[in-house]
Order: sequence, then C-alpha cells, then structure tokens
Amino acid sequence: MKPLGQGDPLRLGPYRLHGVLGEGGMGKVYFGADFSGRPAAVKVLLPELAHDGHLTERFLREARTAQAVTSEGVARVLAAELEGGRPWIATEFLAGPTLDDAVACFGPLDDTAVRELARSLARTLQDVHATGLVHRDVKPPNVVLTSRGPRLIDFGIARPEHGLTLTRTGQIPVTPGYGAPEQVLGQRVGPAADVFSLGAVLAFAAGGRPAYTGAEITAVLYEVVHGNPDLGAVPEGLRYLVAPCFAKDPAARPLPAQVAEAAAAPPPRPGRLWKSGPLGAEIRQREEAARRLTARTAGSSPTPQDGTAGGAPRLTRRRLLSAAGGGVLLAAAGGGTAWWLSRADAPSDPFDIPPPAKVQAAPLGSADGSPKPLWGPLQDVADAGSPPPLPVRDVVVFAAAGGGVAARQVTDGRERWRIDAAKTSAGYLSIGDRLVATADGEGTLRTWVAATGSPRWTVDAQVGVLLAADAHAVYLQTTDGRLRCVGTDGKVRWTKRPPVPLSGGRPAAALGAGHLVFCTQTGDVAAVRAEDGTRAWIRKGQAAGPLRPAIDGGTVYLGGRTLAAVEVGTGRQLWSRNPLRPPRNGVDGWGPPVVAGGVVYALDCAALRPLRADGSQAADPVIVAGVAPPWQPPAVQGNSVWIVESEETGVSGLPRSGEGDPQTYALAGGLPRSLAADGNRVFVLNHATLLALPVY
Repeated sequence: MKPLGQGDPLRLGPYRLHGVLGEGGMGKVYFGADFSGRPAAVKVLLPELAHDGHLTERFLREARTAQAVTSEGVARVLAAELEGGRPWIATEFLAGPTLDDAVACFGPLDDTAVRELARSLARTLQDVHATGLVHRDVKPPNVVLTSRGPRLIDFGIARPEHGLTLTRTGQIPVTPGYGAPEQVLGQRVGPAADVFSLGAVLAFAAGGRPAYTGAEITAVLYEVVHGNPDLGAVPEGLRYLVAPCFAKDPAARPLPAQVAEAAAAPPPRPGRLWKSGPLGAEIRQREEAARRLTARTAGSSPTPQDGTAGGAPRLTRRRLLSAAGGGVLLAAAGGGTAWWLSRADAPSDPFDIPPPAKVQAAPLGSADGSPKPLWGPLQDVADAGSPPPLPVRDVVVFAAAGGGVAARQVTDGRERWRIDAAKTSAGYLSIGDRLVATADGEGTLRTWVAATGSPRWTVDAQVGVLLAADAHAVYLQTTDGRLRCVGTDGKVRWTKRPPVPLSGGRPAAALGAGHLVFCTQTGDVAAVRAEDGTRAWIRKGQAAGPLRPAIDGGTVYLGGRTLAAVEVGTGRQLWSRNPLRPPRNGVDGWGPPVVAGGVVYALDCAALRPLRADGSQAADPVIVAGVAPPWQPPAVQGNSVWIVESEETGVSGLPRSGEGDPQTYALAGGLPRSLAADGNRVFVLNHATLLALPVY
C-alpha cells in the first residue's frame, strides 16, 4: 500500500483514509476505517472524470449492482455517496491472500481444497447470475481466501447481459487466459462466460499455472479463441471437473450448479480447510494483522502525522498482506493482469489487421532551384545508426534518438508514437501498409498499428534481422542464422537453413512473385520459395556486399559487378549489363536497382542509368557527382529520381526523362544518410536529423 499523496482526500463520509491500495483507469482505491475502526476499501472516481455526469452515474451504478448480490461469497457494499462532486463506494475489506498469492506461496491446492473452491465459487456465481448479473472478471486475483471460505471480489465490470461496462469510455477490459472467447471477440457475454473463467481459475488452483500461456498477451488471447487449454499440470482426477468449462460454445458449458454438483460432496467441516495447514496459518496471520492495525485507528486523531492520516502507523502493502480491498477494486488495482484494448483500435479478432490509414499525396513542387523542406529539419530526433526511414501511409518510421522506434506524421513531422521496446538493429518492416513489424532485445517479433502505435500480435521468433514482409507474412533471419516465416496469424509457418550462409551481417532482401530473394554480406544472391522456404536458386559472387534486389513481375534485378535481370522462379539470366567501371576496392560497379513504371533505375558508378525491362536504354544517363558505396537504392516519385550523395553534397532529385537539371538539397552534419519516398514526399535521415522534401 502506498501512503496518501498530494490531492488525496483524508476522509470520505465516515471513513478516514490511510493509504492507496491501487489505481486504475477510472479511480483510486483507498484503505480506510470508520469511527469504530471497521476497515473498508473505498473507491473514488478520478477527479478528471468526476465532471462527467454520465460517467458518475455509471460509477454509482456499480454500487447498486454489487448491492444486488447478497451471497455470502462476495464482499459486501457498505456505503456509496456523492461527496464534493466526486462519487465513492466503500466495500467490506478482506485481508486474506488472493488465490494467486496463495498458489505462489504454497503451491497448488490439494484435491479437497480445489473441490471446495469449485463448490464455493460455483454457488457464488449461481447467486450472482440469479440477480441477472454477469461478473465478467473471475480470475485468481479476484478470489480472496478468508477463514470463512473463498470470497469473490471486484464487481467493477459486472453488468447485466448487454449492459455497459464500467471503464473509461471506449475501453474494454479483458483478462488474458481467463476471459472467455466471446469476451475476447467482443461478442455477447452471458453467465457462461463466468463459467469459462471459473474453469480457468480452478485449473490454475489445481495445477499451479494458467491453462493458457504465451510469450505475449495477444498470443494468449489467440489461444483462448482458437486453441485448447493446457491441463497437463491438473491432476487426472480433477480434469473432468474443469475441462467442460472450456468449451468454445457457451451453450456447451455446464451451469454453475452443475459444477458445484460435480465437485462431489463437501467434507464434514469445510470451513476447516481455510483454517488449517500453512495456508490457514497465513490467513489467520493476515486477518489478525488487519484487526490490530484498524484497532489502533479507532479514536485516534484525524490530523495527519508522519505522512499518514489519522495519526495511524504507516501501513505498508506487506503489512496489509495483499489485501484486495473488497468487491469494487479495479482490475488493474486488484493485482491482476488486465489487458485494456482501445475500442477505436479493437478488431473483432485480435489478429485482424486494421484498415489502412488515409493520407493525401503532397502537391508536386517546382523543378527549378533547390527544394524547400515540407517540414524539418528536425534536429536530434533520430538515432545516427537508423535504418532508412520507412513511410507507411500517414507516418514515417525511423530509429529514435535514445532508443526504440518512432513515427512522425508525413504531413507535418509531428510525433505520432514511439516504441521504446524495439531493437532497431533488427530493422523494421511494413505489413500490408497497415502494421509495423519490429523486434525487441529478446528476439520477439512485435507488431504495431502503423497509424497509432497500438500493439497487435507478437511471436517469440528469435529475430536476428527482419528481411521482408507482405500483407500475409514476415520473413526474418533468426539469431542462429536460419530463415523463418511468420504468418500474420501469429504462427511460424516454416524455418529453414538458408542455401547460403547468412552470418556476418545484415542481408538485403526483396519479396515478390512467390519468392524471397536476398543478397548476403559476401555478395552471394539466393532465392527461396516463400511458401515453404525451399531453395530455388543461388547466384554466387554477384556483388561485393549486400545490395537489395528489385522484383518486378517475374523478374528480379540485381546490382553489383553487373546489372542482371534474372527469372525469379528459376534463376535463369535474361540479360546482363556491365558497369562503366568494374567494382574494385569497394567503389564503382552497379548500385541496387529500383523499378518504377516498368523502368529500371540504378546508379552505374557516377551515372544514373534508366533501362527498360529488356535491358535497352530508356533515357540518357545523368551524371551524378559525389556518389559512392555503400550504395542505396534510388527513390522514384513524381517526375524525379532521388539519390543520396556524398558528405559534401546532400540529396539530389534527377529528372526521370534524363532531360533537365537536377535539384539538390544540401546537407551538413556528416554521415550516415538515407532516404525513402512515398506520396510525393522524400524523407531524409541525415545523421540524427529528419526532414521531408517535395518532389517535382
């Protein structure tokens, strides 16, 4: 428990407040005691929300909802009032350990205790459902073990069927691994959802671990909807009791009364279960500690002393012994792992890809003179070692200064979101212009909504380097040098040893025509079939280093010692063009090509060469001063082709027709530099600076 802070009330109604038990999206929960010393958990709406009359009414409706449940298996509502414009609710304080605390300290419950837990919770749910309510958040942190038996708490999101959920507007609480499939999918939630949650609670109590697990929250939710519970840790003699609760079809789940009956006859003195053994001793110790602490507050002065209210000794969370205060604690404050999903972003299925963001292309600029930035330069926003910027519809993504990945609006450069957990050395990719794929330091593949930065599905994929992606899959190099394909359903489709070694650096890759084509650090090029990762072909010694291929239709274009056109499926060479000067000592040769409008653009030493698909010249070469490896692909937008030049120059836009003068935007500050283009905008990273230029 935390001490009261600035702005926290000292008293609400008859309750003197002593500390903060927890805080969630809507309110704070305080530990308090009335004049007689009777403890209570007092929940108060946050000040910034109290002005909303509708929200206040919803908050107070929670008290009426919980008061409707008279079962002995729940924490009682003691009082509820609107005071000083802020509503509060006081509920019975329960000092026993929550079920998750008990299992963590003492291990799984034995057979008799699990059966009694099942019988008690099932009977309580039967009483809850009899009032027309659905609890909606049955989980181990919301089950408190007292000397009188298990008690179900937290009616903060309990509602009649089709009733509103008490959260901030536009949010839905789902507890991973305990919420039923219909809750995850945002469908109708009835009493059967509580039965699913009850089965998950019993499986945890009996086996000591959740029935649904995963590396990330979205993986757990996916398994709830599409997978089967892992009951391997549940004793064989108890599986018949919990397994039926996990039926995907709500109608196929048992009723609470049937669960209680299936738990078998109660022991002769069921109350002794919670008063004997190490767990019973822990319960007694916690309840006695709470009695001593609250007894000291009775009759004490209400004047705060030493950071506490009422002159009471400072209460710590340890001394209060994980007191999950009564039946109205927020899920986030009750020790659980509530997952909050913004309704604005929430798909019907967590693995649905949201619709692409809309963005208007910038008007074409003048072909005369030097371009004036659309926005920027933004100083010190990027990491100097950032991969090239990645435009994804209405944002441009890059490695942020100080770590992680950031996205800025393409229209004005304002920051849209930032992901600190991303490991930028692994790169980032666009998935269908809707998601951004990154990796974290543990090699986990993480995806985010491009427009908002909201998290989506994640996979423990051992990511070393992200290679390529389309709307259906992400292709990557693992930390041990293998190739791996992960579908957008969050499942690994295949893992293969590459036909050429990938160790020693970051390969450059392209995806198209059903193949993944990549060029290694040693300049070898290989293609594998995207469907299963099997080898298609190898082309040794194509380049002096990794140059990104360009795929157009059934042809892949390769830079390096030659500019070669190769059939994607077979590796058969269609044509090849020598450079003006052969590559040597890291200079000259062909740079990586790019295809736009059926024309192949590539730097040939100091000239930009446009070639048709058959290898013939499409326009006159344009001589460029100050370009040198490491090569970067040109960026084609509007009527111009943009390239990165040397430290003394900057970036230049060359006419696609080969006629006319190029325009150059001068850059200072040193290397590295990179660019990318989309929507008639060129995004330039210059060391730690980001800017956007118009095209002509």
